Amino acid sequence: MFTGIVEEVGRIKTYQNGRLIIGAEKVIEDVRIGDSISVNGVCLTVTEFSTREFFADVMPETLKRTALENLPPGSAVNLERALRPCDRLGGHIVSGHIDGVGKILAWQTEKNAALLKVGASSAITRYTVEKGSVALDGISLTVVEAATDYFTVSLIPHTRQSTNLSEKKLGDPLNIETDIIGKYVEKLLQPKENKTPSRLTAEFLTLNGFC
Repeated sequence: MFTGIVEEVGRIKTYQNGRLIIGAEKVIEDVRIGDSISVNGVCLTVTEFSTREFFADVMPETLKRTALENLPPGSAVNLERALRPCDRLGGHIVSGHIDGVGKILAWQTEKNAALLKVGASSAITRYTVEKGSVALDGISLTVVEAATDYFTVSLIPHTRQSTNLSEKKLGDPLNIETDIIGKYVEKLLQPKENKTPSRLTAEFLTLNGFC
């Protein structure tokens, strides 16, 4: 489990035969074999490490759902160690399980903020709501506009400068993880055959101030 607050920007060293080598320093200060590290929002398991790099095996399913395979050596990646129970939850709950890949459609400056417009399929945007949370390449961000085929997030200068977004251009892919709470709510509201109907309905949520 992660928070979406990036600790360090690392660099892809090599990727071959399902094995990824990533240059890093901060996130491997206290690393152990078997630890989880978020790499551009993808939860990967450390299988080997040294003082300036760590290794992770990437499954075919992960490659299908993310943009990791297309990152050439030298690419910047956002890194975050797994959340500890005593840590502050500075962003939102991020599982490291990517829903899909989006594409940068536009950058726009608004005073001290940068607005990032991301194109995505309806399977992803159905879970994006204004003022809700979304993780882009592992970065916890707030949605300021939500549409059927895109959404927009706002970044403070620190976020852009401290993550790989400082190197992202129009058309570049981004790993997207939507807010997991929305997925659970959707499943709970679905009718179930041969089971007692759930009291958690859209009407119930509205009456209690949740919609």
